[in-house]
Amino acid sequence: MKKIEAVIRLSRFDKVRDALAKIGVRFFTMKEVNGFGLQGGEKISYRGNIYDSDYIARLQLDIYVDTDKVDEVTKTIMEAARTGEVGDGKIAVLSIDHIVRIRTGETNTDAI
Repeated sequence: MKKIEAVIRLSRFDKVRDALAKIGVRFFTMKEVNGFGLQGGEKISYRGNIYDSDYIARLQLDIYVDTDKVDEVTKTIMEAARTGEVGDGKIAVLSIDHIVRIRTGETNTDAI
């Protein structure tokens, strides 16, 4: 089992979510994150004024999958999230030793 952590642009979330649904990924968690990368920061416009921000707002998706589905999921995320510009994000794949579904007590693959 693997955990895929994908940091993507906020503006690409709908495309990524829809693409994941098409390949059968029915559950993931997400959170808003802030980072700092090659872009530096972002310029934010508020009420006609431009502000420099020291961070970049992104979404992090956490997806649990069977090992044999990792390549399909990462490829799907890359295709849906890619704009070709600096700041498209990152995908990390981590090994999972054990997962438990709290409601039923199912473990590992059955819990995904």
